[in-house]
Amino acid sequence: MNDTIRIISVDDHPHFRGGIAMVIDSQPDMSMVAQASNGREAIELFREHQPDVTLMDLRLPDMSGIEATIAIRTEFPEARIIILTTFDSETERQRALAAGASAFVLKSPARKLVDAIHQVLGK
Repeated sequence: MNDTIRIISVDDHPHFRGGIAMVIDSQPDMSMVAQASNGREAIELFREHQPDVTLMDLRLPDMSGIEATIAIRTEFPEARIIILTTFDSETERQRALAAGASAFVLKSPARKLVDAIHQVLGK
């Protein structure tokens, strides 16, 4: 049985996606299975890969991360999505959680992100 946590990263900044992929792939129990640069691509890749966790940027070029979260969770109610942002806004946090996000995490220390992934999976 494979216990590797399968993750999709969604962010319009390729350097950030690359950094997140390095952090994820350096974890012994995690693997980055796909990366998207916008919301529509995120929805398509989610359908294709059905990851354990999706790391979703709050601000995307075609739709908000919250809108993409709603679209994914409408089709896949069990989807676990962590909203990543540089904006520490309580309003955005409440909107994200109301949309079905499992967590709302600032784009800061990698350890916090890894901990959040384990937390939303109950590990």
